[in-house]
Amino acid sequence: MRVNVKDFAPSWFASVMGTGALALVSKAYSSKLTWLGTLSKGLIYLNATIFFLLLIPWLLRWIRYPAEAKKDLYHPVTSHFYGTMPIAMTIVAMNLAMVGYKGMALPLWILGSLLVIFFALLIPYLFFIGEGVDVKTVTPAWFIPPVGLMVIPLTALPFVPSSETWKGIFIALNYFGFGAGFFIYLALFAIVMRRFITHELLPPLMAPSVWINLGPLGAGAVALLNLTKMLPVAAEAFKAFAFILWGFGLWWLLMAIAITLHYIRNLHLPYSLAWWAFIFPLGAYVSATHNVGTAFGIGAIDSLGFALYWLLFALWLLTGLKTVKHMILD
Repeated sequence: MRVNVKDFAPSWFASVMGTGALALVSKAYSSKLTWLGTLSKGLIYLNATIFFLLLIPWLLRWIRYPAEAKKDLYHPVTSHFYGTMPIAMTIVAMNLAMVGYKGMALPLWILGSLLVIFFALLIPYLFFIGEGVDVKTVTPAWFIPPVGLMVIPLTALPFVPSSETWKGIFIALNYFGFGAGFFIYLALFAIVMRRFITHELLPPLMAPSVWINLGPLGAGAVALLNLTKMLPVAAEAFKAFAFILWGFGLWWLLMAIAITLHYIRNLHLPYSLAWWAFIFPLGAYVSATHNVGTAFGIGAIDSLGFALYWLLFALWLLTGLKTVKHMILD
C-alpha cells in the first residue's frame, strides 16, 4: 500500500467524521449496553490515530503539490470536501475531551472551529466570483461547509470556559455557527432539491451522498439543544425547533433508504470513498434521535435511535472493511 500524496482526496476525512460520530453515540447508548462505553473509548483512540495519519498527506499535498490542491478548491464537487478536515478536527477534539484529554482537545477544537469558518467562507466565495456551474454538478456534498458550522455548537459543550468574558465570546461563536450554517444549508437545500427533481439521478459513485442531508438536520437538532445548555434563552422554542428538524430528518432518512435500494436493485452501488457519506450523517441523526428523545422524555424516539445505532454500526463496519480492502489492493 502506498499513499499518493499528489492525488490525496480531501474526502478521506469523512472517515474520521463518521468514526467520531459512532464513538459519540456509542457512549450515549452505553446506558443500555455497558460494553458500548468500552467500544466508544476504543473508537476514540482509533479515530485520533486515523486523523493525525491523514493529516500528514493532507499537509504534504499543500506543500509539495499546491497547484493540484488549489485546483480542487475550484472543483464544483471536490471543493466542498475540504471542509471535512476541520470538521474532523473538532470531532476528534470532542472525542478526546470525552476520555479526559481536555488540555490537548481544547486547542484542537479552537483551531478546527476557525478552519471550519475559513472554509465555509472561502468555498462559497470562490463560487460567487466564478463563472457559475452546471446544476448537474450540484450534489448534497454542498452541505458540508454549513454542516461544519453547525458542528461547532454540536462539539462545544466540553469546552465552555469558566471566565465570563470568554464565555460570552464562546457563546457568540456557537450562535454564529448555528445561525450561519443553518441558513446557508436552507439556501443550498433548495438548489439541491431542484437538481434532484429536474435532472437524472446522481452517478452511482456519488449515490451515498444522498444521505448527507441527514448531517445538517441531525447536527442542527443537537446544536440547538446544546445552545440551550450554554445560554438558556428561548430554551423551549429551541427544543421545539430541534424536534421539528428531527421530524424532517426522519422523512429524509426514509427517502435516502428508498433511493439507495433503487440503486442496488436497478443500477449499481460501487464502493468509493463516497460510502463514508453513509456514516457521519446517519451518526448525527442517531445522536439527534437520542437527544430529542431524552429532552422530551419520549422513550419510543430514543428506542428508535438505538435501533438506528445498529444500522450505523453495520454500515461503519462494512464501509471500514471495504476501505481497508481497497487501500491494500491499490
